[in-house]
Amino acid sequence: MNIYATIILAAVILDFVIGIIADRMNIKAMQPEIPPEFEGVYDADDYAKSQRYTATRTRFGHITGTFDVILLLAFWFLGGFNVLDSLIRDWGVTGIWIGLAYIGIIMVAKTIISLPFSVYSTFVIEERFGFNKTTPKTFILDRIKGLLLTIILGGPVLAVILAFFDYAGSFAWLYAWAVVTAFTLVIQFIAPRWIMPLFNKFTPLEDGDLKSAILNYAQSVKYSVQNIFIIDGSKRSSKSNAFFTGFGKNKRIALFDTLVEEHSVPQLVAVLAHEIGHFKKKHIFKGMIIGIAHTGLLFFLLSVFLSHKGLFDAFYMEHMSTYAGLLFFGMLYAPIDMVLSVILNAYSRKNEFEADRFAAETIEDPTHMTEALKILSRTNLSNLTPHPFYAWLHYSHPPVLQRITALKSVSRRPAEHD
Repeated sequence: MNIYATIILAAVILDFVIGIIADRMNIKAMQPEIPPEFEGVYDADDYAKSQRYTATRTRFGHITGTFDVILLLAFWFLGGFNVLDSLIRDWGVTGIWIGLAYIGIIMVAKTIISLPFSVYSTFVIEERFGFNKTTPKTFILDRIKGLLLTIILGGPVLAVILAFFDYAGSFAWLYAWAVVTAFTLVIQFIAPRWIMPLFNKFTPLEDGDLKSAILNYAQSVKYSVQNIFIIDGSKRSSKSNAFFTGFGKNKRIALFDTLVEEHSVPQLVAVLAHEIGHFKKKHIFKGMIIGIAHTGLLFFLLSVFLSHKGLFDAFYMEHMSTYAGLLFFGMLYAPIDMVLSVILNAYSRKNEFEADRFAAETIEDPTHMTEALKILSRTNLSNLTPHPFYAWLHYSHPPVLQRITALKSVSRRPAEHD
């Protein structure tokens, strides 16, 4: 076992062990009594149900995580990566087609193997806790559509990346970075109009109190909004959400129908104010810049390690190739990715606090934001008392009690809207 194998194996085991420790700490941190802030929002049964849901999802995560680690290590140390490579080479496939076949087969196999876990998660766990609204037909169609989109959109991009690294020389990483960046930006424009409607129905918000309140608020913070939609989230789950997507004329604000059913008009305006806050504070733009920079770093490092034979020896490969190198480098990069994910989660939590403050300062009554968060937590059976280490490791949003505490210090006053 060389240094590359040692690093990758250590990263896989460390990630698994840290995850198990964090999960157990999180379960032990659950409090038997309803936090005072949620009295009157949760009853005893709902609160107990939320804790059972957290515990059930955690146990299921242990099972799937253990299975994934065992499967990876078995495939790795039994020489599976090299066996698959030899089989495809025996087909007589040449050029980038070998890489597309190699990565495609691994992705499809992983999807098929994980399918029973997805079925159990959706139709057993989510069903047991009253969330699942997905029919078998919708479940199957979602996976077929996802696979077709991966082939139609992801296939050509992967082919271009492989071609660059095979034939474009020392500047291949720059060309690949440029292509992926352009692809990402294009997707941001076309996804709201062409991709998302393949999975959900977007219905323009009808004239009425809610639309008037949203438009009045948007005008008050100088935010141009034209496309406000209700999305049929109840088609798959009773959980609630709202999101902002797209740019320019394709910019959309989407409210889950489940969200609209559970919240009052002022509370819905508060939720939308939070999403607009992300835009006004330039969180979306900054996040995209960070993502582009991260992609550039990945491609640069990939260009360095693709020429290291030791990386391929670690996986018992007889041949060096760009396509296999992509997969192996991804595993080698895992320790860096673990550290970056913690940093980016902390940055995301900071942005969420800022968006909360923006909303609270620009709506009529800051308590509407607090009320909306409480109802969302109850509807989604959120864990109200996560362990700080678990939240630090995994949460992209601050724990709800921290958000409520921060909102208590906010009073209604004119905000900066530039």
